[in-house]
Amino acid sequence: MFAFIKDVGMKGYSVKRLAKLAGVSVRTLHLYDQNGLLKPETRTSAGYRLYGEKELLRLQQILFYKELDFPLQEIKNILDNPSFNLIKALESHKEALAARRSRITTLLATIDKTILNLKGNTMLSHEELYKGLPKEQAKTYRKEAIEKYGQEQIEHSENSLRSLGKDGFEELKAESGEIWLTLFSLREQSPESDEVQEQIARHYNSIRKFWGTQFLEDKQADAYEGLGNLYLQDERFTTIEGKSQPEFAAFLNKAMSFYARSSLK
Repeated sequence: MFAFIKDVGMKGYSVKRLAKLAGVSVRTLHLYDQNGLLKPETRTSAGYRLYGEKELLRLQQILFYKELDFPLQEIKNILDNPSFNLIKALESHKEALAARRSRITTLLATIDKTILNLKGNTMLSHEELYKGLPKEQAKTYRKEAIEKYGQEQIEHSENSLRSLGKDGFEELKAESGEIWLTLFSLREQSPESDEVQEQIARHYNSIRKFWGTQFLEDKQADAYEGLGNLYLQDERFTTIEGKSQPEFAAFLNKAMSFYARSSLK
């Protein structure tokens, strides 16, 4: 909706071109002109409206405020205020839109859970989330995770996994296991090689699903690199068939750190 700002630099935009770039109707721009919300920079000798960079930026602000459900008269009052600061306004819009995105993400997750429930895809129990681990070990892992990341974050992750339903959760675990074995088979290669990094990208996306953060804009580069450090520090995470794999842990740590720094930042 706001990509048109990148096109400034021309002598002027006609009302038709501006409407197309901004994703609004010509009638809307005429209305904004009539009520003083957005006046053209100038008019041609034939009476055609032409808009410059200042008007483009003002229209962007109008559309941002409309997205946040401000009425037109209130938008006009804000933009016409002599103390209006464009940078502060953009920072405020960013915060408001981020909060709205968070609410929408939560609503989408709730809808997914309801759809799965209505389809009869039974929600996972707490025990099923840790299936395959001895009961006491599962409790220990969960307790440690809560101490490290906080109760709210762990419960968010668990609820996100529950929303997958049994079938979806089993598919995610199977995919994760396949990625893990593939990475193990590549442990002799350079952690920065294309083949390894391709699998690390898959691992990253899989981990985001386990964390329940796959829909968030934040790429979580530091968190993913931190997970690589955890693999290096705690042999339980890279123990395969009862055997500790320190070389594999070191390989993962380097590969994940390279991916986080080269692809996520």
